[in-house]
Amino acid sequence: MNHDFTQDFFALFGLPRRYAQDAAQLDAAWRAAAAQVHPDRYAASPDAEKRSALMLATRVNEAYQTLKSPLSRARYLLQLAGVDTQEENNTRMPGDFLMAQMEWRESIDDARSSVDALEALSRRLRAEVQDMQAELEAALDARADLDAAAVLVRKLRFMDKLDQEIGDAIESLLD
Repeated sequence: MNHDFTQDFFALFGLPRRYAQDAAQLDAAWRAAAAQVHPDRYAASPDAEKRSALMLATRVNEAYQTLKSPLSRARYLLQLAGVDTQEENNTRMPGDFLMAQMEWRESIDDARSSVDALEALSRRLRAEVQDMQAELEAALDARADLDAAAVLVRKLRFMDKLDQEIGDAIESLLD
């Protein structure tokens, strides 16, 4: 096994350290790394090597889950740059964003009785999330504006919660 536990997740997969990632390339890199460190390959090996393979397999899977999600990937890049996104304790947001959050919540409440209306909201939300992710890519990859990126990560976390709320509302209507 020639993997280094100290490598960051991008280096582990031989990918450039940036927000924009090719999903197919990430998947292929993950499959190759996972196959290389799969514990079954070390079934006949000494216990220490088996443990090491298991730890590496766990790290490879953690890396994949982190880099696969745009929000987690951004959070991880900021962490590598020494930036705390302060998602737990910094709820300060621009006023217009907070107003938009209130409007989203009202729209969700108004749509709670209609799967079609909720699905339309979900599509609208996803479009906004894609726009924010494009802003995040520009902030991280083009401008290296870490403060703006941290704010966008906090905003996207709010959007994730809204998406979850819409999904839960749809599920409750389908049950």
